[in-house]
Amino acid sequence: MSLEKIVREDLGIGIGLRTTHFGHILSEWPDLDWFEILSENFMQTEGRPLHILDQIAERYPIVMHGVSMNIGSVDPLDTDYMRELKTLRDRCGARFVSDHICWTGVDGTNLHDLLPLPYTGEALEVMAAKVRQVQDILEAPLVLENPSTYLEFAHSEMSETEFLRELTKATGCGLLMDVNNVFVCASNHGFDAAQYLRELPWNHVAQFHLAGHSVYETHRLDTHDAPVCDEVWELYDLAHQLSGGRSTLLEWDDNIPEFDEVVAEAHKATRYRGEVHAG
Repeated sequence: MSLEKIVREDLGIGIGLRTTHFGHILSEWPDLDWFEILSENFMQTEGRPLHILDQIAERYPIVMHGVSMNIGSVDPLDTDYMRELKTLRDRCGARFVSDHICWTGVDGTNLHDLLPLPYTGEALEVMAAKVRQVQDILEAPLVLENPSTYLEFAHSEMSETEFLRELTKATGCGLLMDVNNVFVCASNHGFDAAQYLRELPWNHVAQFHLAGHSVYETHRLDTHDAPVCDEVWELYDLAHQLSGGRSTLLEWDDNIPEFDEVVAEAHKATRYRGEVHAG
């Protein structure tokens, strides 16, 4: 599928597929537009997880979201990981594959964290080359999420939005715009979140993420363990006005409540989506 088609296909409102909700989904087949899976949860495994995914993928659109591509590292691309990722994509018929603008390991060691990049021309060149390699393997556009960060590099040569614009221009990749991450980073680093959204290459934005976060005395932390705060909903409203509407996903990964509560929180997005489509 081309990036244009991915961007244009608004899947509606979805939630992350989590183990704690498997039983409810398989017994109730709830009225929900789509699910996003964490790719690694269904890789290097057999049996129950894939069996459940097969059943869910028969009834709902699936999008894959990964945390281990290590796309920003100078390490060579893990081609074994990529082959397995592509096999999973083909098995579940995922609309597209996404990961994060970050690095996650060095010298072959996975550090199991989404680590920030310096926004330099050199980092851009390294990432763009690996994105093109990934897209050649997938034979499809890769979609990448803006990070949540807690420090900035003094030697960065451009802003994050400049980096995103240059990356999409160099590779034709898509963007997954995590609105919560924008707000968390704006709060931590002191930039204007609304202006950040206005500077994005919206023709490359394929999807929105929403989530809750934790507030500390010195910073905000992207924890995915609470409802979406009012400020993030306000940013989401602006993002929809700027984009004309995109597929929207609610993430809730810790202190996960009952399925119906997660869906109810996700469906709060309906108000803002309705305003866009009515306009």
